[in-house]
Amino acid sequence: MNNSSGPFGEKAASDYLTENGYRILERNYHSRFGEIDIIAENGQYIIFAEVKTREAFSLVGPEYAVTPGKQRKIAKTALLYLQKNKTLLQPRFDVIGIVTSGSGRSVVSLNHIKDAFCFSSFY
Repeated sequence: MNNSSGPFGEKAASDYLTENGYRILERNYHSRFGEIDIIAENGQYIIFAEVKTREAFSLVGPEYAVTPGKQRKIAKTALLYLQKNKTLLQPRFDVIGIVTSGSGRSVVSLNHIKDAFCFSSFY
């Protein structure tokens, strides 16, 4: 993956979420534990989404790059976010895998995995 495909994938994921009724609250939210690519809500859930982008010739799907260690960092960062931003919405952790064309400028496929992992995996 080149450095420009990450922001391209995050924009594509944000556009997809918006088109599907989500409201984007934050992009690239940072804490001392890590970063969450997209924080969004849909009236029922507050979604903490990790976006992974790969080019079409990659041997492994992008969603497989979200390791247990990365999940733990996202969960800790989400806890800090929820402490600072009170909500009645149920938290959910999603992974959005994006495959781009060889040039990396068009989306070949987008796989939105809802509830990809949960807090209870770590606490």
